[in-house]
Amino acid sequence: MRYKIPESVLVVIHTPDLQVLLIERADRPGFWQSVTGSLDADDEPLAVAAAREVAEETGIVASRFALTDWRHTIDYEIYPQWRHRYAPGVIRNTEHWFGLCVPEPLPVTLAPREHLRFEWLPWQAAAERCFSASNAEAVRQLVWRTAAQQAVTAGVAQ
Repeated sequence: MRYKIPESVLVVIHTPDLQVLLIERADRPGFWQSVTGSLDADDEPLAVAAAREVAEETGIVASRFALTDWRHTIDYEIYPQWRHRYAPGVIRNTEHWFGLCVPEPLPVTLAPREHLRFEWLPWQAAAERCFSASNAEAVRQLVWRTAAQQAVTAGVAQ
């Protein structure tokens, strides 16, 4: 068995008006989340992993849109029900946050072994639906992160 690398990405996919895409886990119905996934190799660049996970889990091609590295990392304890996927003794994961802005709610092609359904929700409702506290926090940060990004973009345009 190949163990998962305890380093991952989380990608909050959203529209300019802050609708957020959530997907429901197939292995835990009722558990809604953003796109997440582990690195495939220790040296896989984080942005490459983020784009790969977005494509695998939603069919969305991240390079067509604005993928932003939020340069935010968290360390958390891996839920006990998923620890068997990691090497013995591994109980913590390091997660890197990204945002992906798409122009409107896009159709999604789910990986059926991984997810059951998807929904586009206003950011507040999306944050409340996330089963993971850290994923909910990433969605809540979307408001100020997009405002900051717009300010940077506006400053560059002047």
